[in-house]
Amino acid sequence: MRSCPERTNRSLLSNVLKRRNISIYPIGMKRAYDIRTPRGFLFSVTEAAIKKPGRKDLALIVSEVEASVAGIFTTNTVKAAPVRLCMQQIRSRRGQAIIVNSGNANACTGTRGMKDAQEMTVQISRCLDISPELTYCCSTGVIGTPMPMQRIIPAIGPLAGGLGLSSLADAAAAIMTTDTFPKVASRTISVTGRQGVIAGICKGAGMIAPRMATMLCFLITDIAVDAKTLQTALNNAVRKSFNRVTIDGDTSTNDTALIMANGVIGNRALKPTSRDYPAFQKALDDLTYELSRLIVKDGEGATKLVEVVVKGAKTEADAEKAALAIANSSLVKTAVYGNDANWGRIMAAAGYSYAKFNPDSTDIFFNKVQVVKNGVANNKDQEATKEMKKKELKITVDLHAGKASVSVLTCDLTEDYIRINAEYRT
Repeated sequence: MRSCPERTNRSLLSNVLKRRNISIYPIGMKRAYDIRTPRGFLFSVTEAAIKKPGRKDLALIVSEVEASVAGIFTTNTVKAAPVRLCMQQIRSRRGQAIIVNSGNANACTGTRGMKDAQEMTVQISRCLDISPELTYCCSTGVIGTPMPMQRIIPAIGPLAGGLGLSSLADAAAAIMTTDTFPKVASRTISVTGRQGVIAGICKGAGMIAPRMATMLCFLITDIAVDAKTLQTALNNAVRKSFNRVTIDGDTSTNDTALIMANGVIGNRALKPTSRDYPAFQKALDDLTYELSRLIVKDGEGATKLVEVVVKGAKTEADAEKAALAIANSSLVKTAVYGNDANWGRIMAAAGYSYAKFNPDSTDIFFNKVQVVKNGVANNKDQEATKEMKKKELKITVDLHAGKASVSVLTCDLTEDYIRINAEYRT
């Protein structure tokens, strides 16, 4: 392998601490984001030609100091090697670095896959002079193909050597697969009079469905948070955001959401009883919801972002069942693509969700246009069709069975989705 730069972790980090005025926007990309980066984090990207040459496909996120770490992983029985490795390591609730590759999922690759994930972790840790137990490895891409370690390992040295020369948005671009744009967001909050930042990147455009975090997501903050509290906060945020998005109903083998909190702003570590914890939770909720919207907006072949709101449900569980059934329905999604206000498909999907409600008391709206009142047509199809042609559509179903409500994000289903996935390995 190409040798790592000979430096201690202290000197490696000190050499890049002066690089504070780098752009947070990828080269050639319009200044489309207003993003703040948390203090004490450094980034690097490089090319390893994992799937094909010509793009950056390795990313590195490093905290200058050890951080609290929390994570959520796919509930798919088939878990990729890096997911299984991360699940072992995160028991320590500590971390300092994340290495991510796109182009290859390292899933269904047997014992070789686990060895490759471990090797990536060991090699980058050696370059950074930190313990492998503090380094998390994540992968995304094609399932069932061995990792091209003959190209990845030689790229590890340059990846570590370039630490601090790249931005958070560069990292977001490097982890993309079928995504058409990098997904980056941040929030700024005050904690005990100090200004702290939470920022995140994610990737995902297909193979997106609830039951975990539905993609790769990496969140970082310079706010100190107790490790157990950080896990609780992440669980809460994911439940209301990433676990309520769906593009195609497929749950990936590689779904991972990780958050690192390095505490460099110097606050006392937040706990659930801390005065500023509610503000932290709200900021994290808002951030993950924004990232969720970006994922759905970039759904493979999508032309519209759709929000399905089920309200008036007897329980939150009932609302979620109905909303997910509607959002996952291919018939509903194709109707949205075709600008067809076919509310019957929505009613049918709510019915087979097994949520408890009376169809004869149900109302349905497309944006603010009511098309169903008390379970029957309201003769507003023409007005609803105009709403269907907009880039963003809100479908509201009022079950009039209680007070619970849930919102799920999805998109339309187009010919391009079929083309993209038919050609995924070619």
